[in-house]
Amino acid sequence: MISIPITDRFREAASEWGDDRLMSDADALKAKAEQTLVEIEHLASGANEVTFDVDTEEGVIYHEPSDGLARLLAAQSAESGVDETTVMQFYVDLFSRAFLDSDVQRPPSNFD
Repeated sequence: MISIPITDRFREAASEWGDDRLMSDADALKAKAEQTLVEIEHLASGANEVTFDVDTEEGVIYHEPSDGLARLLAAQSAESGVDETTVMQFYVDLFSRAFLDSDVQRPPSNFD
C-alpha cells in the first residue's frame, strides 16, 4: 500500500472538477483520486479498476498498486534515486488535471 500525500495542485484540480459537477470537496477528492489512479494504472498495467481510499482529514490517498505499476515504480525509483511514493506522487499530480472541463476547447456554437 502506498500513502500519497494530497498536494495543493491535486486539491485545486479536484475542487475545480467538483465545482463543475456541484460536488462537495470531499466527494470531489475521492472521485478525482479514483479517476487519476485509474488513468495511471491503465497506462502502466492495462488495469481498469483500482484499490484505494482517501483520508480527506489527513490529506492522504492510499493506493494498492497493481503488479505492473509496482514494477514500474520500482524501476523508476531505482533509476532516479527517488523513492516510489514520490514517483507515484509525481504521477498523481501530473494526471490530476486530466479531464478538467476548463482545459477542453469547445468548438463555437452554430446557433448564433
